Amino acid sequence: MTNQSKIGKETKAAKRLRELGIAFEFIHYDVKSGDLSAEHAADDMNLPYEVIYKTLVLRGDKTGVIEACIPAGFDLDLESLAKLSENEKVAMVNAKELFVLTGYVMGGCSPIKSGKPYPVYIYEDALNHGKIAINAGERGLMFYMSPNDLAKVTKAQFGDIARKKLKT
Repeated sequence: MTNQSKIGKETKAAKRLRELGIAFEFIHYDVKSGDLSAEHAADDMNLPYEVIYKTLVLRGDKTGVIEACIPAGFDLDLESLAKLSENEKVAMVNAKELFVLTGYVMGGCSPIKSGKPYPVYIYEDALNHGKIAINAGERGLMFYMSPNDLAKVTKAQFGDIARKKLKT
C-alpha cells in the first residue's frame, strides 16, 4: 500500500492529512457493483468488518450537523449518539443534502474536511485496533490509519454509539 491513489488524483481529505503530517495508506475496493455499503468494502478488501468504518452525517436538534463513524456490520445507536453529542434527538440528513453539507457524495463521505468541519463521534471499539479504514473522500478509496490520528485530525470524541446488527 502506498500514499498514491491508483485513481491518480489527490482527495481533499488526503491533502488535509498530508498538511498535518498524519500517516496513512490508501486502500481500494470495487464499487462497480453499485453496492456502497461498508460491508461490501470489507468483503472486497478481505478485511474484518470491525476495522472498516463508515461515516454517517446527521443533524442534532441542538448542535446542528454532526458525523458518526461506526464499523461495518453495526448500526448507529441514535439515542447514545444524541446523549454523547448533547442533543435530545439526532436524525440522518437527507441524501440530497449530503454533498451540500460535506462536499462529498454518498458512499464517498469522509469525516476529514479541508473546510468547515463538523463534530465527529467515533465508535469506541476503534481504539482496540492499530489501524482502521475510513473513506478517503471518493467511492472505492479508503485511508488505512490510526484511530487516534483520525480523532486528532477531526477533533473527534470516542463513545459507545453503535450496536452489532442483528442477523435476520
